[in-house]
Amino acid sequence: MRWWVLTIASLFCACPFTGLQDVAAQGTSADTAQFTARVYTNTRGETMPYRLFVPAKYDKTRRYPLVLWLHGAAGRGTDNLKQITGGNALGAGVWTRSENQENSPAFVLAPQAPDTALWANRGGSEVTQSLRLALEILEALRKEFNVDAQRIYAAGQSMGGGGVWDLLQRRPDLFAAAVPLCGPTDVNTAAKIANIPVWVFHGEADKTVTVAASRRMVEALRAAGGQPKYTEYPGVGHPVWEKAFLEPELVLWVFAQKRAAKP
Repeated sequence: MRWWVLTIASLFCACPFTGLQDVAAQGTSADTAQFTARVYTNTRGETMPYRLFVPAKYDKTRRYPLVLWLHGAAGRGTDNLKQITGGNALGAGVWTRSENQENSPAFVLAPQAPDTALWANRGGSEVTQSLRLALEILEALRKEFNVDAQRIYAAGQSMGGGGVWDLLQRRPDLFAAAVPLCGPTDVNTAAKIANIPVWVFHGEADKTVTVAASRRMVEALRAAGGQPKYTEYPGVGHPVWEKAFLEPELVLWVFAQKRAAKP
């Protein structure tokens, strides 16, 4: 049953978000050899491990898009690997597939948040340390490589999906489009980010992050004048990424989005 035929009351149910867990996709893995392992250290001595995919035929005279990948809770740690493997493999690796790189060569940045950390600080005025460091890494890469300022994208699942929503409202000027999967949201930010193209995914049977979270945010974005894309899979639970990143139009849609240049 599609969500839009459910009762209005169901759209406003509470959104419990406890026990953040990702379920590893069976038989899937990103090509970790394609991602260079790096560690970022800022002037305050704060560090964050991250993986970086650089287009095979990178030409410094050409501008390239960049996808910032925010892993789910199972990707946390310090090994600089879990954010692109297991349940996080599809989200990190879909952009680096040879057919996608042939059509749209792009950077992929995959930072790793520490154990117990969250990407998002919903309702809080301060950005989390993890999200702040991810943004610092992004800015450092923009100085190191020729990144297209009009084609920077964000994608994330579960905890990372919530991070994408938080990222958009804190830096609405930065991203050309975003793909938040099954993440907790703050509908109070909808008016601020309504003009950013988003493709939202959620499983109707999700028991970790209730589907009402995405339904309410999509409705709030539309009410604010936005035109979000929304895909809800009937009978699918939390690991919605196992379907979403196999959608044939997803990568094409993302790379077709371009932020207007500043005057």
